[in-house]
Amino acid sequence: MSRRLPLDEGETARTASARILLRTGLVEQTGEVLSTAVLAERVGWAADLVSGMTTTLLTTHWSAADVDLLASGVDAEGRRLPPNAWMALRRLGWSVTPAEGIRVNDRIVRMAQEQAGRLLRSAKWRADLTAGIIAAWPADPRRRTPGEWDAVREAAPDGRYLPSGVIRSRTRQVAAFQHRYGRLPTDVFELETAPHVARMLLLSACDGQQATLARADDPGRALLRLKLPARPDPHSYADWAWVACPITLPPIVPLSAVLHLPALRIHRGQVRADLAFTHAVGTARRIGHTIALGVDWGLNTLLSAGALRLLDSGTITALGSGAQFRAAGVIAKQHRLRRTSEFLNAKTDHYHRLINDTDGHHLTGKHSVLAEEIRRVSDRRSNLNDALAWSAARWTVDQAITAGASVIYVEDLRSLEARGMGRALNTRLSEQVRGQIVNRMRHLAAEAGIAVVTVPARGTSRYCPRCLIPLRHRKAPDRPSTPGWKWAICPNPACGWQGDRDTGAWQRIAARGLTHQPKTVLDRASGAMTIRSVVDGLEATAVVEPATPPGSRDRTKTGPTRRRTTRPAPRRRRAPSPSAPSGSAGKRPEGHTPTGRRRLPRAAHRHQDVTTISKTTSRHMPSGAALGAGFHLHAHATPPRWHRIQPIPQHGDHAGSLS
Repeated sequence: MSRRLPLDEGETARTASARILLRTGLVEQTGEVLSTAVLAERVGWAADLVSGMTTTLLTTHWSAADVDLLASGVDAEGRRLPPNAWMALRRLGWSVTPAEGIRVNDRIVRMAQEQAGRLLRSAKWRADLTAGIIAAWPADPRRRTPGEWDAVREAAPDGRYLPSGVIRSRTRQVAAFQHRYGRLPTDVFELETAPHVARMLLLSACDGQQATLARADDPGRALLRLKLPARPDPHSYADWAWVACPITLPPIVPLSAVLHLPALRIHRGQVRADLAFTHAVGTARRIGHTIALGVDWGLNTLLSAGALRLLDSGTITALGSGAQFRAAGVIAKQHRLRRTSEFLNAKTDHYHRLINDTDGHHLTGKHSVLAEEIRRVSDRRSNLNDALAWSAARWTVDQAITAGASVIYVEDLRSLEARGMGRALNTRLSEQVRGQIVNRMRHLAAEAGIAVVTVPARGTSRYCPRCLIPLRHRKAPDRPSTPGWKWAICPNPACGWQGDRDTGAWQRIAARGLTHQPKTVLDRASGAMTIRSVVDGLEATAVVEPATPPGSRDRTKTGPTRRRTTRPAPRRRRAPSPSAPSGSAGKRPEGHTPTGRRRLPRAAHRHQDVTTISKTTSRHMPSGAALGAGFHLHAHATPPRWHRIQPIPQHGDHAGSLS
């Protein structure tokens, strides 16, 4: 099938991936129908052959010289290396053969070379970063001076814009090696062993002699044909057979999308296919935005977002009061799972020390059971993080679409570190999934042609969004004398702005992004848009003007006019309530008492708060108002209200030395 995608003006090609399950297969030569288990077994045999050759390649070429040669992009004769990893390895003469007595075709070797080449190319960045940290090794690895921070950022690749947490984690890794061996490592290849090879088949490195993919007559279905071994150790080409696997395409794959060969992997006895497809989407603009959505990160409130409008006169006004995405219940559940995982790991390590490689030890069975339980808890944590990331990203993009925004300005993640805030708070910060949220936010925003730009976060919560004067923070608006950070008050008498700290932060982020649009740059390596520095002249114009003049009453209509009856109800003391009947049924009591549930089941129980670190003293209630009934009852989001406040016109168009 053709891989060319026709594009119209204002469109760009976008490649995404969909997860598909292969449920059955048909051997074309014999007509045998393969069940899910048999299909997974045969795919696993092929994956074992590929992973074995990939491991051999990695072990042979896991050195600084070979990685530098591959990353240089030219061979020994000065010719440019092909972009495909398997072709580059063949140009360099890095070949591999299967075990003796095993017969595989050339496409199986291609998949092994493609996987090994990708892993070796990815090691180049880690090697340069580790070399820069070792070259600028500080006197005290636990606390660098400003001069040492400048030195390590100059030595590291793209160190100026590198998150400080990455440098600290690599520093701890090198310090652990130094503590163990009494010296610094020479490079990352001495610090780390060759990476683990996943059991997967990269069919994108193959051609029609190994795998084909075509749409069926039904546009929602496709047919994948690939050669699989009939035994774990094929001795001849006769042990390989064509297997046809029908695929049901998910709704996220457009009918006009171009399909690519997937990557197959085994997961819990089933074959999962990561199907890549290319389709046309609207082009996200770098500049020229008039309505922007600002997103601020929080702790108890995971996300706070709101929209600003840039008028032709250069004035910036707010569209509504913003919204919040609160995930206190999810974070509390993640905290409980983390405590369980730490307990299981400590107990497993204790059993391992007691066993001490003794054959037939009576604790071997318990050790295996605990290891399996650790894997299950880890899967639950991963699934919870993934669900939270997708939910928060989908909510943010929906806010932008509702507000008519063409860009989302997100607070830069470099300054958000779990450092110097206490053990409990650092743990809560480290459990956030901000990086996953931003990646999924970019993925979903690209579908709607919305740009996602990161802006510097410094000073967004400190200064007033209207007059740029440092704010005074209080615990609550009705407790002005109690210190805290939740409520912000502007000390300027001419301004008088006050509000939630996160509300002022997203206004400052969106205003900074709108005024710094000419400073937006595109990272060619990752394709992400970012504003790397703040210009004082542009920052002075990032002021959010009030929607209504000071002192005037906002009479904006927020809904239909309430109907007033010509015969109002008598006062309550003139019309006393009727006497209660003897049975369970009767009239509604006096007053506006609701007849249904008084409150929704939310994660507001005292044993499910964000700061919960102790064991519960009461019995767990899986289906009740105390603990809720699912993920979406633990994550609460305020709906957008901009369409009810003001009509929106549709336009066509600190860490280290960073201070």
